[in-house]
Amino acid sequence: MLPVGTVNQTQVRPVGAASRAPSHAFWFVAGLAGFSVVLCGFAPSYFLRHWFRTTPLPGLLQLHGALMTSWFVLFFVQVSLIARHRIAVHRRLGIAGAMLAGIIVVVGTITALRFLRSNLHASPGFGPPAPEFFGFLLFDLYVFGGLVASAILLRKNGDAHRRLMLLATLSMISPGVIRIPFAQLAPGLAFLGSGGPGGLFALDLLLLYACIAYDIWRTKRIHPAFVVGGASIAFGDSSALAWLVHTSAWQHFAARLVS
Repeated sequence: MLPVGTVNQTQVRPVGAASRAPSHAFWFVAGLAGFSVVLCGFAPSYFLRHWFRTTPLPGLLQLHGALMTSWFVLFFVQVSLIARHRIAVHRRLGIAGAMLAGIIVVVGTITALRFLRSNLHASPGFGPPAPEFFGFLLFDLYVFGGLVASAILLRKNGDAHRRLMLLATLSMISPGVIRIPFAQLAPGLAFLGSGGPGGLFALDLLLLYACIAYDIWRTKRIHPAFVVGGASIAFGDSSALAWLVHTSAWQHFAARLVS
């Protein structure tokens, strides 16, 4: 028999996978790591452009950068709201988040098409030729949109929702990775930008793998959202997509889009 006023710990201790679920700090730190990559990659051309560049940045690119940055800010705010148990505010702000995601996809598509039209017959100055780079941009953009849409549809499933939102956020960082001059900063780490064997070891994917590994360690299983969403993101950096956007069919398709 328990003494009066003593709480039976076996009655209140969480059990099962829920007791091992990653804390709110995990989602915040994972998002912060992704945003740090974006900051490093886009510092010279966007965040710290005033100190690196003298030419003005076109308005469309300013809007695109502001929207993408706003998504990360929203992600951090939403994680903080959940940590503070302000569920009602989180849900109301989620409506704005869904609208923001839709705007990001639309503006991102227009930006990618403008880029393709301007660089179709010239090297963009980094990465692969314009039609191929356009393919990577478009794929990442619609993976982001698909992950956000899935998270919204599964919003009543908290475990799936939070993982899909994290994946959507991490799917946005690969353009930042390719802009970090790893070969100049540390030649031995050049594979972090190129992806290494099969294109599966770029910095953004290593961060994704770390998140999945930590989640498995805490929950003792791999969540289906990480399987499907993680595979979608990994395909975007893989040699399979590189082969696809290098085909003559894609090159012709890209040229027709801006003709």
